[in-house]
Amino acid sequence: MAGQPESMPIVIKTRREIEQMRRAGQVACKVLELMCQAVKPGITTGELNEIARQELERHGAVGLSKNYPTYKPGQGYPAETCISVNEEVVHGIPGTRVLHEGDIVTVDAATGLSGYCSDSAVTVAVGKISPAKQKLLDITRQSLDLAIENIKPGRKWSDIARLMQAMIEKAGFSVVREFVGHGIGRTMHEDPKVANFVSHEQMRSDFILRSGMTLAIEPMVVMGRRQVNMLSDGWTVVTRDGQPAAHFEHTVAVTDAGADVLTDGRLV
Repeated sequence: MAGQPESMPIVIKTRREIEQMRRAGQVACKVLELMCQAVKPGITTGELNEIARQELERHGAVGLSKNYPTYKPGQGYPAETCISVNEEVVHGIPGTRVLHEGDIVTVDAATGLSGYCSDSAVTVAVGKISPAKQKLLDITRQSLDLAIENIKPGRKWSDIARLMQAMIEKAGFSVVREFVGHGIGRTMHEDPKVANFVSHEQMRSDFILRSGMTLAIEPMVVMGRRQVNMLSDGWTVVTRDGQPAAHFEHTVAVTDAGADVLTDGRLV
């Protein structure tokens, strides 16, 4: 789940805390796997969320999106996962929307287990999609991979964000700027803000990677112009020009050796 957390100290995690986060990440990985397996023409986004709800319950985990507060009192987010289709960038609310051949759909699972959090997302094809949409998915996923490959203690995050932005824009796509990644740990949204681009504003909150940081890295990439709107539901963010969007995310721990992905399902 994308967000821009309130300012707070960056929390450095112990090895034990990182392993607890990995357990939450393993559940998130399984939830996304089951949801992606179920994606097909004719299924609704609400049915996909129900698959996630049941799997979370089986593990004794919670979907952290559920009841996440908004600016309107009493109107928290109503589902366990966020499911965004085509022009929806992030925070699409599961419901009666039916998936059709040629759609792309993002499933986003922020998961809590035993007091620790993980956050992960993937965009997948519904049946056969156009070459342009496939390129959008490929580039967005590759930009996340690029970020992970370049993580090491002592490096400025802006150096990595610049690499991501360059890859995306060279491919002819745009980076959404209203929503960024975030620190994560005992709560879903911690400092620092983890941008996928470089700007004067983001440079003011640039940070140096340190071993023990845990980050939710989540490029949000659109086929057309980068400008977005929020729908009247107060949650769903869509591209202003109606062009499709893709979103990939992993929760990652910074270690002395580089990046340790906590949401890839590995057992350590």
